Amino acid sequence: MRPLLSAALATAALVVLSGCATADPRPGSASTGAAGSAAATGVLAADTTAAVTLPPTGTGFDYQLGGASPVPAGAGIVVRDSTDEPAAGAYGVCYVNGFQTQPGETWPDDLLVQGDDGPLVDPNWDDEYILDTSTAQKRTAIAARQATAVARCADAGFQAVEFDNLDSWYRSAGALDADDALALATLLVDHAHDRGLAVAQKNTTDIGTRGRDEAGFDFAIAEECDRWSECADYTAVYGPHVLDVEYTDDLLDTAEGACERILALDPAPRAIVRDRDLVPASEDAYAYAAC
Repeated sequence: MRPLLSAALATAALVVLSGCATADPRPGSASTGAAGSAAATGVLAADTTAAVTLPPTGTGFDYQLGGASPVPAGAGIVVRDSTDEPAAGAYGVCYVNGFQTQPGETWPDDLLVQGDDGPLVDPNWDDEYILDTSTAQKRTAIAARQATAVARCADAGFQAVEFDNLDSWYRSAGALDADDALALATLLVDHAHDRGLAVAQKNTTDIGTRGRDEAGFDFAIAEECDRWSECADYTAVYGPHVLDVEYTDDLLDTAEGACERILALDPAPRAIVRDRDLVPASEDAYAYAAC
């Protein structure tokens, strides 16, 4: 989910990561769920001829959804919105709001979960409506629309995509469930793989291995896995291919403490501490620390 607004933003120091980034693209064919073996090779071969390359290991990352910034030293992976250009010289991950509407977009009412007073909105984001994933027909229509964003990511030169709000069923007033979400996720992942993009599972540890094995997610992007003691849940499924963002306004203790706990894991996620709004480096509220 997009980070919640916060008025209290701490300043964090930049910690430079060192190491050699490795990636191993090569073509082949694989079935859904092949991400388990990809954790060892760094490559997932899609059902088409396009080789899907996982994020490199041995490098840090940055999460720049609030606006593009210069790439921090040591960050070989950068996540940006689908409306931005990928960062030059970095492995680019493209953000797409996969299970809710993007602010400003218009969707047909029949593809939105309906409540007593009209389409349901995310309680934390009153400009995002919950997409109705309850039937195969609706999921197909949603995936077809989202394929436009996927194509934009691929055409821009991103190498992966994250589909946000996989857990939207929790905000659907009982209209949706995890099976509905995973069924749509499978369609979205297929679209992305067809365009040569790896796909991140965003949050949602409660689905266990189903995201990898059923939907075909290749790696994970977590928010606050230290804060909620979930980091090991992600690495149990995706091995070293986990990126984690902690936020300065809701740390268990300090940025240093979060990094110490995360780095004690084996394998350890690549983790950063950012300001909640993910603002560009030019703004006073900007904070970035790499573990």
